[in-house]
Amino acid sequence: MNTDTQRGFTLVELMIAVLIALFLIGGLLTLVQAMKSTSLNQNGLSQLQESERMAVTLMTDVIQSAGYFPNPLINTAASSFPVSAPFTTAGQTLFGSGNYTDGAPGNSITVRYQTNGTASTTPDNVINCLGNTSGVAATWVNTFSVDPLTGTLQCTLVVNGVASAPVPLISGVNRLQIYYGVQTNAAVGTNSIDAYLDAATVIAGNYWNNVKSVKITLTFVNPLFGQAGQTTVGQFITFTRIVDVMNKNGVTT
Repeated sequence: MNTDTQRGFTLVELMIAVLIALFLIGGLLTLVQAMKSTSLNQNGLSQLQESERMAVTLMTDVIQSAGYFPNPLINTAASSFPVSAPFTTAGQTLFGSGNYTDGAPGNSITVRYQTNGTASTTPDNVINCLGNTSGVAATWVNTFSVDPLTGTLQCTLVVNGVASAPVPLISGVNRLQIYYGVQTNAAVGTNSIDAYLDAATVIAGNYWNNVKSVKITLTFVNPLFGQAGQTTVGQFITFTRIVDVMNKNGVTT
């Protein structure tokens, strides 16, 4: 019997085959890791965009509603919104705190308005800062702020004078900054904004009833910061929106 035809692989050939297999496996693992990292980054950015959208939508709905009250032929702003801390004058429906340059967590904003309730014959379907309507008539006081411990945009809601605990709304928020669009010269009949001021300046000038818009800037934590291959990415991303106070806008005639 010829044993030359029954030779197997030599040790060198096996070692070469194993080395090639290791290179292929290493390449496959690198590809899988890259795909996983890309997927995580995309999910993080998608979550950030959704958080931005939800935060701005909620704050816009609330700020636009500042000073709203049903039955304006019967009621007035002064009778609907009497003096009640932190509001120092009758009819005042906006209040804020802090300077625009304050560090994290930044400023807060408080907004009040009313709803006639969904059980009314003509419901207005107004929502509060939690995105809810009320079945009965109510006065809402909504305060937006950032919790520095959890990094969440939160809302504290007061319903007919009864306060509830702050409710977290959006995570990944570092700071809230607010400018108020104000007509500082009440003698001018254009009913237009001539300055953007922070809360401390508005308080000093007693301009709360002259606020016609609110410029909100939210600073979010960048989900890509510190990730592999993202050396040029900043730690934070800011998002700005100017919101009109609906009952304060329009040219006087």
